[in-house]
Amino acid sequence: MLAPAVRSQTWMERVSKTQAAQPHWMTPLVTVTPRLEQEFRFDTVHQVTPTGDVTVVDNGKGLELIPSRRTELLINLPPYLMHENPATKDGWGDASFVMKYRFFARPEKEGNAIVTGFLAGSVPTGEHKNGSISAVVTPTLAGGKGWGWFDVQATLGGTLPVNSVNKLGRTILSNTALQAHVLKKVWPELEINSTAWKGGTNDGKKQTFITPGVIFGRFPLHHRIALAGGVGFQIAATHFHQYDHAVVGTVRVPF
Repeated sequence: MLAPAVRSQTWMERVSKTQAAQPHWMTPLVTVTPRLEQEFRFDTVHQVTPTGDVTVVDNGKGLELIPSRRTELLINLPPYLMHENPATKDGWGDASFVMKYRFFARPEKEGNAIVTGFLAGSVPTGEHKNGSISAVVTPTLAGGKGWGWFDVQATLGGTLPVNSVNKLGRTILSNTALQAHVLKKVWPELEINSTAWKGGTNDGKKQTFITPGVIFGRFPLHHRIALAGGVGFQIAATHFHQYDHAVVGTVRVPF
């Protein structure tokens, strides 16, 4: 049996080789990157709504690990929702997880592209109506392509509730991030984040947000450990929207 230090070294060597085979773009603020990452991530979102602002602490992020050469496992902490409206109770949201499988990848000098599949799931652990009434499965296809200092990362997926479909309906989720690398540690971006409902109480409705933002990093801290952070502003671009706009903040610690 390998000693703990040797096992750790073997794991990190595999992670380094896995990441060396793919583009080295920055993970966007909202769009889930098709790249495989190993990091701890903490996000906060402050949403402005007609019935009172909502602050989402953690926003369902957490630990991201690369257990094998082509896969990533995301173990997301339940978000905590704080409402300014006294009629709505604060509480924890749903726990979730994501498995990524990378089908294709080429680093910057060999094609600068990637294609990955996701399978996400959430468990209705939310309290005081701060989560879903059903477990939800979300298959997604993601891809990205870079050209020098510019890259595009995009996802297309759909939510499949395990039950209560007549209330929740199914949604088609699409996200696109247009990202530039203007300075060594500065990544400005513009994202388009859309949700379309099929069935349920929001049947036929669609909401789209335009999200300009900027991410700074990665700043080395110690050996493999680094730090990155960013902020963005979501602006509703459709007549129907569940909130008017939102401020998105993120902190990541890759390792």
